[in-house]
Order: sequence, then C-alpha cells, then structure tokens
Amino acid sequence: MKMCKKCLISGRVQGVFYRASAQRQAQSLGVTGWAKNLPDGTVEVMACGEEDAVNTLCDWCREGPEYARVISVECEEQGFQELSGFTTR
Repeated sequence: MKMCKKCLISGRVQGVFYRASAQRQAQSLGVTGWAKNLPDGTVEVMACGEEDAVNTLCDWCREGPEYARVISVECEEQGFQELSGFTTR
C-alpha cells in the first residue's frame, strides 16, 4: 500500500548533512519526497512510497547521519501524493 508521512526532526540536524543523507536513504528505498531545513532549526522530511519503505525511512530519521544528534522525531501520515524523486530544499 502506498502512503506518505511527514516527519519533523529536532536536535542537531542542520549543518550535519542530514538532508543529503536522508536523500540517499530515500533513493535507496525508492521513496519520493523531500527534506528541508526549517527556520526553527528542525528538518522536515516528506516521504511517499510503499508503506514498508516509508516506515524504514522514518526509522532512519530517528538516527540520522553520523554527526547528527536527533532529540525527537514526530511523524504523521499524510494523504498520498505522487511525487517525482527526492529533493533537498
């Protein structure tokens, strides 16, 4: 089943290659969407694709790349959107 989830990740997640690493993870899982920095220092990840792949990416968000220090991840299901690729903004 296809689905989308939007996650807000807080902690030390900007300036540590979080978005680029999320993009690589998403592409390896066949997930579309985006990762973008928000003004409050959090990162927003929108992930769309097969349920297992989206959930795997959301689980990865709880760890992030090597230099990230993730404090919290809040994910909520969104209506499915047919997106093309995974971008960083």
